[in-house]
Amino acid sequence: MSAHRPLSARHAARHGGFTLIEVLVALTILAVALTAAMRAMGSMTESSVSLQQRMLAEFSAENHLATLRLSKTWPEPGSRGYDCPQGGVALWCEESVTSTPNPSFRRVEVAVYPSAANKSVRLAWLVTLVPNETRNVL
Repeated sequence: MSAHRPLSARHAARHGGFTLIEVLVALTILAVALTAAMRAMGSMTESSVSLQQRMLAEFSAENHLATLRLSKTWPEPGSRGYDCPQGGVALWCEESVTSTPNPSFRRVEVAVYPSAANKSVRLAWLVTLVPNETRNVL
């Protein structure tokens, strides 16, 4: 009976839907696109966490330098490390005080790391000059 069907009916029956190969190709393309989107979202999440940690590290260093300036103390040359948590994140700060060519000033550097044991990444680094307030030069 199908041999006697008109040509247009056979043509319509054969092209009425998608073949299995077409469906598999479409699903493969969709899977690749979704995988790329998931990787991009994961990367954005990691960047956000890193940015937040760096921002808190900079706040911690700024707080220390502001405290040093406001206390009007004359820091002794040398280096020291201390805990400097900020925003619920444990951080490690290292302060380095050095002399300058002008004896009325000392250079103070503060570097912030994730921890005392993990210094592979410096999250923040700030430098300032501290005047000798006891000499009343300024």
